[in-house]
Amino acid sequence: MTLSTGSRLGPYEILEPIGAGGMGEVYRARDTRLDRPVAIKVLAPHLAASAEVRQRFEREARTISKLSHAHICALFDVGREGEVEYLVMELLEGESLAERLARGALPLEQTLRFGAQIADALDKAHRQGIIHRDLKPGNVMLTKSGVKLLDFGLAKAVEAPSPQSSQSVLPTQASPVTQAGTVLGTFQYMAPEQLEGKEADARADIFALGAVVFEMATGRKAFTGLSQASLIAAILQNDPPPISSVQPLAPQALDRVVRGCLAKDPEDRTQSAHDVAAELRWIAEGSQSGSGASAPAAPRVRRHGREVIAWIVAAAALAGLFAALWSVRRSPVPPERRLEVTLLPADGTMGWGPIALSRDGRQLAYVAVGEDGRQRLYVRALDRLESRALPGTEDARYPFWSPDGRALGFFDGAWMNRIDLAGGPARHLAPIADPRGGTWNAEGAIVFSPSPGAGLFRVAAAGGPVVPLTTLDAKRQETSHRWPNFLPDGKHVLMLVRRPAQNERLTLEVVAVADGKRQPLVEADSSAGYAGGRLFFLRETTLFAQSFDATTRKLSGDAAPLVENVWRDSQMDGLTSFSLSPGGELAYRRGGFALTQFAWFDRSGKRLRSVGSPGVYARPRLAPDGRRLITDVTEVGRSNAYMQLIDGETGAGSSVTFGHWNDSQVVWSPDGMRIAYSSDRNGPFDIFIKDAAGGGAEKPLVESANWKYPESWSNDGRWLLYREIDPKTKGDLWLLPMTGSGGKPTPYLTTSADEREPSFSPDGRFVAYASDESGSGQIYVQPNPPTGQKWRVSNAGGMWPRWREDGHELYYMQPDRKVMAVEVAADGASTLRIGNTLPLFVAPVRLVNLSGGEFDVSKDGTRFLVNEAIGETIASPVNLVLGGSPSAK
Repeated sequence: MTLSTGSRLGPYEILEPIGAGGMGEVYRARDTRLDRPVAIKVLAPHLAASAEVRQRFEREARTISKLSHAHICALFDVGREGEVEYLVMELLEGESLAERLARGALPLEQTLRFGAQIADALDKAHRQGIIHRDLKPGNVMLTKSGVKLLDFGLAKAVEAPSPQSSQSVLPTQASPVTQAGTVLGTFQYMAPEQLEGKEADARADIFALGAVVFEMATGRKAFTGLSQASLIAAILQNDPPPISSVQPLAPQALDRVVRGCLAKDPEDRTQSAHDVAAELRWIAEGSQSGSGASAPAAPRVRRHGREVIAWIVAAAALAGLFAALWSVRRSPVPPERRLEVTLLPADGTMGWGPIALSRDGRQLAYVAVGEDGRQRLYVRALDRLESRALPGTEDARYPFWSPDGRALGFFDGAWMNRIDLAGGPARHLAPIADPRGGTWNAEGAIVFSPSPGAGLFRVAAAGGPVVPLTTLDAKRQETSHRWPNFLPDGKHVLMLVRRPAQNERLTLEVVAVADGKRQPLVEADSSAGYAGGRLFFLRETTLFAQSFDATTRKLSGDAAPLVENVWRDSQMDGLTSFSLSPGGELAYRRGGFALTQFAWFDRSGKRLRSVGSPGVYARPRLAPDGRRLITDVTEVGRSNAYMQLIDGETGAGSSVTFGHWNDSQVVWSPDGMRIAYSSDRNGPFDIFIKDAAGGGAEKPLVESANWKYPESWSNDGRWLLYREIDPKTKGDLWLLPMTGSGGKPTPYLTTSADEREPSFSPDGRFVAYASDESGSGQIYVQPNPPTGQKWRVSNAGGMWPRWREDGHELYYMQPDRKVMAVEVAADGASTLRIGNTLPLFVAPVRLVNLSGGEFDVSKDGTRFLVNEAIGETIASPVNLVLGGSPSAK
């Protein structure tokens, strides 16, 4: 039976369907008496015809009504309207655990916290003589207040134990509804005794709990099979692999808890949900204190007095473990400790990009976005729980440590800087255009990459002249030297060399600081680090280690995989998120490639609908018809990007370009028939043109040694504005004639500042662009051609300007991801009046990705196509391997 919106069941007004359970449909509704939202579960009519099913439905109501617990969905009411029987329950906002697991494993902290909450809920039910019998991820909701256990529709009432009875034994009571031999539940999570049709007690729920915790920790089901028969056989005969074999940093104690839950014989199984909850909390406390990841499991004591003493003893041992860790680092073979920490600052959300571990392995530096929406540096000492923000590091990127751990180097939109942790303002050391990393040695030298199309440069950490260290080799078609990292001697630097026209991978090399002499090492997909006689680097998203002699700078043996699914930026070659200290400590973030999803939003920020499927996208640009879009695409497993044409209505996609090089940053011709774009097929990024449909050959438009990106094509078709990155002058704007027989490019705006993202006004009389001339990125407008006059549009920073079709409104995004609308009006041939500025909404884009426009606007300015980040605002935990050279587990 499907209920229509506005219909009523007693005092409850139906609003919309929200799902279906095993025995009925679920609706969002409003209690008209109390004016509160509720969820209503309606027994399906074809089931209501069965007296047996009706009895089970009524039993569900009685079962839930007995339970009052923070992690059990509350039952408000039960009723009957005509032939419709229904339950009225707490309306939960969030997602099911099954939906969350579809995106992969949970962080350790969430696995332990949610697992303990589920166990608490089961313990409450078991103590009242209630067995769930269908515990699975689909019956667990994740809400802001924690988990909520749903659907006791298959619960089997049992006699409550007497006060003298043990919690390990729950005598069963025969049920007239559940006949002997009947199998109720979901196969994937059922205990062996359930599958065999035997009477099951509370320990069947504990088996299911173990399977759920395993799945939360690993992202994989504990038992699998190609058929129902093989799945049942796996549950009856096999054990799942250790969690640590899937998640190398998982505590061994968690393995023991899950093994105890999944014992085949109920007598060998952990006997109460209370014990499981206590053990999970104990592990969580150890992880948060920085030491519990490999501590021995606490003894399972069922009598409460002995249990408390056991936990106190275990906690006391745990408290000294972290401090002891640093003292044993001096031993020849220090013990390895693995743990996971969440670096979410109190006032913000975790940012994207790399993390930096100090040389002594005691501090982590990272980027996050504060509650004011600004991106800045944070530092977390590993023996403390809180992180602290560093004032004066707004818009920071790519931190790197001084050797003594007292200062940090970092980049913003215009400079490479240093800041002392003891206090004081950040100091400018060298101008940059679009940096690719830095490194600092004990002699006070900093080596850095100022732009993606340049070699490495050197500057003193105290300030001084900027000196070239490496030069791109045009004969080898090198396009970039990036992500430098000093070896322990401070005289040689690891760097990543980009030659995408030759192969899909990049090449790691060593360069001598004294004379610039280079030595190739190995192909890789990321920056590299050195520790304990091994070189660490990524291939795709797997961290590898290979034996490396730091004196002779030679590799030996084969590279061995250590950790899978390490975070790697899909839009910036070589950028990843792992860091090493010379003592062998390793920090890394999981996540693989960052996925995005195109979606339409209105001016209020309401999400209207998705476009296409999730992927690794960047820089969407709508066609003049407003229906099609072209975007950069990176496939998992490939290092290069290509361009894809997507129908904005149906989501259907087709490749426009594809090759062993990078094609990127498209601009549409005014008639929508052609596209201009950048490609590095010949080395540097040059500008090409071809048919938008993907057919025909491409034609080069602009070729030179510097990287170039098309930005805007005038509506009359006469001019193409493009950006050229010169390592000496940062980003400059150039005009290219596009009519007649063509002509040579002429400069439009060439200054010492970094200009980017120019956009012609619809009538072609003005150009909006972003510039850091004020010290931070802001939006400006000036006439076309330039007259020397300009108007600053933004106040709190801005990027990616877009015009409305009539030219009376200009849109841009602030660094805090707010989409802004500014009223503009031409006053004469070359004068502009700036009107009111209106904040529209916060766009869920990747955090401060300055390298590409992550949104576009419909012609009438009513809809915004956003490259929506998937899971980007969730704090990504950092995995730590401390006290020993990392090994595969």
